[in-house]
Amino acid sequence: MKSSLVAVSAAVVVATLVTGLKDRATLQERFGLGSAAKPAPELMMMGRIKPTDASAGNPEFNAQLVADKIEAITSASPPALDTPVPNAAAQQPAGSPPVASQPVAPQTAVQPAPVTPPIVSESQTPPQAAAPPTVDESALRYFASRGDKVRLQAEISRLQALYPNWVPPADPLAVPQNGDKRLEAMWQLYSDGRYAELRKAVADRQAADAGWQPPTDLLDRLDVAEARARLVNASDLKQYATVVDIAAATPSLLTCSEVDVLWRVAEAFIQTERAKRGQDAYTYILKNCTNPAERQATVEKASTLLGYQPMQALLTLERPAADGSKEFDAIRDNLARRFMAEGNDDPNLAIAPDYVARLEKLAETGGLASDALLLGWYQLRRNNDADAEKWFRAARAKQDSAAASQGLALALIARKAPEEAEDVMFRWRTDSEDATSTYLAATANLMALQPSADLAEDVLHRIATEVIARKYVPTAQQFGWYARSLNQFQTAARWFETALAWKPDDEPSAYGLVITREQLSDRKGVLDLQRAWAGRSSRITNLEDTSSLTPNAVPSPPGKEALAVQQPAQPTQRPPTEPLPAERRVTLQPGSEVVVRAAGPAMETMTVPRGRRQTRGCSTTIDAGQLSPADALSRGWCLMDINRPMEAVSAFEAALRSPARKVREDAAYGQSLAYLRAGLSGNAAVAATKAPQNRQRAAELQVAILADRALSAFDAGRYRETLIYLDQRAQLQQERIDLMVLRGYCYLNLKMYGDATRIFEAAAATGSRDAARGLADVRNVTHPDVND
Repeated sequence: MKSSLVAVSAAVVVATLVTGLKDRATLQERFGLGSAAKPAPELMMMGRIKPTDASAGNPEFNAQLVADKIEAITSASPPALDTPVPNAAAQQPAGSPPVASQPVAPQTAVQPAPVTPPIVSESQTPPQAAAPPTVDESALRYFASRGDKVRLQAEISRLQALYPNWVPPADPLAVPQNGDKRLEAMWQLYSDGRYAELRKAVADRQAADAGWQPPTDLLDRLDVAEARARLVNASDLKQYATVVDIAAATPSLLTCSEVDVLWRVAEAFIQTERAKRGQDAYTYILKNCTNPAERQATVEKASTLLGYQPMQALLTLERPAADGSKEFDAIRDNLARRFMAEGNDDPNLAIAPDYVARLEKLAETGGLASDALLLGWYQLRRNNDADAEKWFRAARAKQDSAAASQGLALALIARKAPEEAEDVMFRWRTDSEDATSTYLAATANLMALQPSADLAEDVLHRIATEVIARKYVPTAQQFGWYARSLNQFQTAARWFETALAWKPDDEPSAYGLVITREQLSDRKGVLDLQRAWAGRSSRITNLEDTSSLTPNAVPSPPGKEALAVQQPAQPTQRPPTEPLPAERRVTLQPGSEVVVRAAGPAMETMTVPRGRRQTRGCSTTIDAGQLSPADALSRGWCLMDINRPMEAVSAFEAALRSPARKVREDAAYGQSLAYLRAGLSGNAAVAATKAPQNRQRAAELQVAILADRALSAFDAGRYRETLIYLDQRAQLQQERIDLMVLRGYCYLNLKMYGDATRIFEAAAATGSRDAARGLADVRNVTHPDVND
């Protein structure tokens, strides 16, 4: 009777379990277990499987395994005779109760993930053997016992990559404990990252015990760890080819648990001109890895290395958030800035309207001048001058800078408003070579306006001063045409001569000079020019008689249309620091000194009489002490114009004997400037005290002297002294960008890398290329590149 009851009870249990197979959730609920989710695929090179949560379910019982075995027992179709039956005990997690030996179907609860095309290596992982391999799980128990979840999951991923049919134990702590204390100490060395000591410990034990062999798992993990250390070191040293080689030889590093390695491999591909492979690496992360912070960091890193189009392909892999937003919304503003900056560099790149609209909203509401600058340059590069002007004005309203002023000036030149462009750029004309080129282009366009602009005396003077200082031919030529339009032919001839002296092959200036000499009845001068340009200019050699032309009937100057502003040259490290003199006379022809001044709506040519000992301008060497103070002052400015500052010092010294206070003030001021140009800032300070100066000039000289002393101290390697002079100058006048860069290099040479980075970043935000190079120099020092 009892045996009958036992048989009936067994039948009921079996029937219940078979019925439960149709509803796995019911079966698991009956045993008090959570749902057993299938592992999700997570690998890059081969079918690695993300481990299930080891804490889920009862570690003493695997309901899925039992259910599969019961299903195999009750199945109507027996297994094929030629099919090997897996060893149930080998697949059963350690610590689980033994199950009766029965013929069972192969384990199907965990399938290998699909093989992903390799990123580094072209070779595929060889197929795994059908028989269940022997897997060393000692590392699992070691990491689990110490609560090292990161290494535990990395070990599970590694073993699944090596043994696709292997199932991780539900409870790694149930793996039999290793009683070998010396081996436990080796695992501790591995966990601490002391790989060299671990190698020595293994070698020492093998030497002492010839029959002992270290676990294969330990050696494999040690190889991988050392490979990772070499890869990271090569990446830090920018040895990108080495990074790719190590990754190709160690594919087990290329998993979502090693996202930092994936980032470094992607960068190495891009830096070795394999951008598509780098994009593939970023694509793999976004397709397979789930950590939100790592996914966002992946997009941010990719945006600094990949172009606009590849980034759009990556952004299509964005996942929706639980609240309905998109996962990269937090960084979309910075992405818009990055894409717009790329659009500024490439005028043919069309940025999506969404990014443009986003940046416009940021510029209107965020208050950052840099956002408005990005929009201004983007529109200017696409010839949308009105929009560019709008955003450059907005940027200047928030923060007046050289970059904003330069952009606005270019937009104004395009709009044929060069007078405002000249005024906008005058303050920033010495900030960089870019700024200087933009200012000079504005002056050329201003002087070329038709009808001629009615310019104030101070504007004409400052333009003429800059043109002569820079020897800028286009504006000098336009000065000639401007003087002709006002019937000042003598002045026009001198400007044309000046332009030809700077550029002898400038045909428009030669043509302007020949027709001007013709109207001045200088037949010899006309013939000389015609002989010089014979065969080079038909309009000069075939010039008709223009003596019958009325003074006001002046032909339109050739090339008088707006000058095209080309991309300026690379900025210099240290622009000139000396202020230009408030008044400076320019010798354009021997025997007279010409200054163009406004006289009502027109200009007049003023000829300054000279003393009897003044011969042929200042090209000859004479004793300035024999000149009258007024003539000595004029000679001093003339010598400054032809860059002979030490002779100018003597001329200004002679002018200091004048009884007239104004002459003495000008002489002391000029002598200070001459000493500054010669690099003698101490003498300049002394010269400035030889006659009282007004407040503006005194401040101007003090600022220039401090700047010159700072530059001299920097050149001599006295960086702390340089900082002192810069601080003193900053109390008198706002620090220019070039001096900010100088300050940054002082900090860099003093190894104050944090301060250097802060200064360079602030200067680079204004568009300074020197500051950008300074940031690169800081990075080269802190992360030296030895991969030459």
